[in-house]
Amino acid sequence: MSRHRLPYQALILDFGGVLTVGIREAHEAWCMAEGLPVGAWEWALGQHPEGRRLYRALETGAMAQHEWNRRTARILGLEDHHDLMGRAWRAVRPATQMIDLARTACAAGMKLALLSNSFGTDPFNPYTHCGVWELFDVHVISEREQVAKPDPLIYQRALEHLGVPGQQCLFVDDNEANLPPAQALGITTVCAATEAETVAMRSVDRHSGCRREGRSRCR
Repeated sequence: MSRHRLPYQALILDFGGVLTVGIREAHEAWCMAEGLPVGAWEWALGQHPEGRRLYRALETGAMAQHEWNRRTARILGLEDHHDLMGRAWRAVRPATQMIDLARTACAAGMKLALLSNSFGTDPFNPYTHCGVWELFDVHVISEREQVAKPDPLIYQRALEHLGVPGQQCLFVDDNEANLPPAQALGITTVCAATEAETVAMRSVDRHSGCRREGRSRCR
């Protein structure tokens, strides 16, 4: 393992779109399998006024996932609300290249933090489903913190949990709106809006000085 001083001490990663691939494809396939319009999931969560309110409540822990399942199924016109989130997310895959990079950063001595706007963990836990939870030293999840990105408070809490100043952190997120609050705290940001695993991997390799050698303490 390299012993030189790294320019960053911590790598902070978003979850959906950074540590996962195939989200839209999975949701569209699920919609078709349920007999819904192909864009029904995106519409219900992002455009329907009540659907947007429910999803925000889910993100900040104001609503449990099972209750969200029940109410959102009604918006979608589905009778079966059991494990709605899990059914829609079941085919989403882990971003293996990005996960490999996280392990590489860990092996190089960087702390790892998951900074995620969550959507509940019971009955469906997306983090364990994709096998990423155990990668991280620190978990800053909106459901637990009761505040979500881009609220500056959740970024501050990530730094507090890490015990690392913002100037020594690198943050990867696929939503550009989530980057300015991090930048305001001195955190270097990488937008992984498309081809997340490739773009972020190249950026972090360039910025962190990590090497792909040596044994890792990471799982």
